[in-house]
Amino acid sequence: MRKHLGPIVIALVALPVLAGCDKSPRDRLQGKWRGVSVDRVAASQQQLKADGWVKGTSLEFSGNKVTVAIPAESPRTGTWKIAKVEGEKVTLSFKRTEGGEDSSEFRFSPDGKLVWSLGGADVVLTKAID
Repeated sequence: MRKHLGPIVIALVALPVLAGCDKSPRDRLQGKWRGVSVDRVAASQQQLKADGWVKGTSLEFSGNKVTVAIPAESPRTGTWKIAKVEGEKVTLSFKRTEGGEDSSEFRFSPDGKLVWSLGGADVVLTKAID
């Protein structure tokens, strides 16, 4: 009887890992993301200033609502939708409450982080555990 427990234990351990792979990009985005670092900073920008700015940046996805908090600005809330998905790359469309629409490209990294491409820089965010 004991010989058969090994495969059962492996299956029980693997099940939550495999279930996580089935989440849609929309589900994966839900929650609060905080900036941790910046990559590809343009030569005209100072790395230290960029890192400080990023660490004060957050995105919070709740259903179809998103709140973007950027240092030295009031947080902004609007609605969002997925415009395009290509593997781990996702293009989002943001509708501003005051009118207008913006789009941004994001990428899910293998280590569970979210990379927000902002033209000349990539903002690396990690999921907040509050």
